[in-house]
Amino acid sequence: MSTYRIRFPGSGTIIEEAILKGREQGRNEVRIRVRVEDILRVLRVRGIEVPDAVRERVSSCDDLEVLGTWLDRAVTVGSADDLFEEPSGA
Repeated sequence: MSTYRIRFPGSGTIIEEAILKGREQGRNEVRIRVRVEDILRVLRVRGIEVPDAVRERVSSCDDLEVLGTWLDRAVTVGSADDLFEEPSGA
């Protein structure tokens, strides 16, 4: 029994590579946006005021690893500015 594969014009070409790259970039942008929203939400739920400068810095970051670090810190920091400071003893 043979398998039928759907192939669109441009499959296996630079066009397909560009489409796949665009999809991955879109997924990363969504991950970044969600991580930013999560950081700001944790701070809000904890009752921590977020100055515009902090909101802008968090919102403009596009590094998932850095955002992950800030999300971890958002759970314990005493102020929004503390997100960006290395913990003492580190």
